[in-house]
Amino acid sequence: MTGRHQLVESLVSKGALPGAWRHTVASVDRALFIPDVFEGGNFTADPEAWAQKVYSDVPVVTQVNDGRDTPEGAFRLSTSSSSMPSIMLEMLGLLDVRDGDTVLEVGTGTGYNAAWLAHRLGERNVFSVEVDAAVAALARQNLKHAGFGPTVVIGDGRDGHPGGAPYQRIICTCTMRAIPRTWLEQCPAGRIVTPWGSSFFSGSYATLDVVDGEARGGFSGSPAFMWDRSHRAGSGRIAELYHHEEGEKSTTDIAPQNVIQDDPAFFTGLNITDVWYRWCEADDDSGEATLWFFSDDRKSWATVEYAPDAETYEVEQYGPRALWDEVRTAFLAWYELGKPERSRFGLSVDGDGQRVWLDDPRHAVGRR
Repeated sequence: MTGRHQLVESLVSKGALPGAWRHTVASVDRALFIPDVFEGGNFTADPEAWAQKVYSDVPVVTQVNDGRDTPEGAFRLSTSSSSMPSIMLEMLGLLDVRDGDTVLEVGTGTGYNAAWLAHRLGERNVFSVEVDAAVAALARQNLKHAGFGPTVVIGDGRDGHPGGAPYQRIICTCTMRAIPRTWLEQCPAGRIVTPWGSSFFSGSYATLDVVDGEARGGFSGSPAFMWDRSHRAGSGRIAELYHHEEGEKSTTDIAPQNVIQDDPAFFTGLNITDVWYRWCEADDDSGEATLWFFSDDRKSWATVEYAPDAETYEVEQYGPRALWDEVRTAFLAWYELGKPERSRFGLSVDGDGQRVWLDDPRHAVGRR
């Protein structure tokens, strides 16, 4: 069975398809929103494999490197996609739309999510803003072929779209570092759902309810969305970032894998917003690994060498910042707080900006 019914059955078997969205998922054909050629799929070369991927619960990357020509072998940064359907439904569950709601979507992508919203709420109630003009043009085309006509505009999603305001819901499909004040103004009494985070940890949804000009909510999930284009985290191959410089060497008694678990990494990302990491396992079955840290500006790096059964681990740090020292300090601060889980943190946004707090809005933590 290959087709939209395959996708429905796959989502049902995972328990990922709420009854309120089943008719929509069954009615809107994902294939109408996927190009003939995408990362890992080519309809002309293998139509069966193309369809198998389209109708599976997997993300489909439809653009790399912002649509620029990419030479053979060059680093390919995913910059637009059709998200994993179960993740889309998870976000829509958090959004909790009601009949009659007017919704702003930030990040149109292929138009598939906008089509779902239009099917459920009516196209007049759905507005979507996309920063990439070429992506927006294809989304409009896809939506038209599927029989939907929500409003799709080109612009910076952080500015929202005043033409459709006020909204009861705003859903953002790219990772944000901060919640724009504009969203609160355009959704003055409703709900905002977005992937949220920093370069160090971006695996959270922020779900915020807006009342009297202030948004408040918490964190959940494990999303992996592309970044707001104007505030991306660093990326690239290690060979492009590390040029065999010699750094300052030391040791640590903290096992490197401990600092990148979800709860401590979330806390670290509140304090260190412009550093990202990569865990690289040795390919010799030794169980050894290297944890790399890079600053977004590419001026500093650090490594921690992991070996099974070791009691201390070799550290090397290079550049104007001692990245491991920064991460270690944040990790120990999290430990001293009693190792709080991410679910205990909240986010408030008002005219003075955003703040993250632990247990109580009066107890702000981190720099954000």
